Amino acid sequence: MKTGTRKIVYAAEFILLFFGIPLLLFFDSNIVHPSALLLPVLVGLTLYFLKQKEFRLRDLIRLNISKKMWITQGFIVLGIGILLTIFVWIFEPGNLFNLPRGNWKIWIAMFFFYPTFSAYAQEVVFRQFLFMRYKPLFKTTTAMVLASAVSFSFAHIVYFSVLSLVLTFFAGIYLALVYQKTKSVLFVSILHGALGFFIFTVGLGQHFWLDMMKWIQ
Repeated sequence: MKTGTRKIVYAAEFILLFFGIPLLLFFDSNIVHPSALLLPVLVGLTLYFLKQKEFRLRDLIRLNISKKMWITQGFIVLGIGILLTIFVWIFEPGNLFNLPRGNWKIWIAMFFFYPTFSAYAQEVVFRQFLFMRYKPLFKTTTAMVLASAVSFSFAHIVYFSVLSLVLTFFAGIYLALVYQKTKSVLFVSILHGALGFFIFTVGLGQHFWLDMMKWIQ
């Protein structure tokens, strides 16, 4: 396949997968719940990765991160968590810590479920797969990071929340930059999981889980 033709195919595929499918779910939410797609997608992508010459299965669990990187990103995530708390306190005070206050059992379950299942699967899709598959389409670091952030944000259109789209766009930039630097999908999954847990802790979970409020009222 010629280079020009390959780029057209990649572009069409990228638009279909990362924009077409979210739009389909947005306009017809009865097709399937978005979270139900994570596990089969993760299995399918693992099979795809195994066919790539430059991929090793251990790449999915590689965690050779320096102590300095752990500390730096830990402080960044903590700082983001504090800012999110202040945001809720100012703009949505009634929802401050709504999940741990309203249903602490689900909140504890979220601590284990979200990082190990949801966050990891999303990082495999929007970082590992996207960076590997569409490298010929987005040749610069800036283009790749923006493509990752925009597609990651747009996938959250299924939650019908502008705030969700805004927060995931900036989170997508942050996570894509860290992935670009470390090439560790497990590490960015840990960061993603921590950010997500902050979201559900401080009182913004309803922007990322359509049915959450009925479980805490």
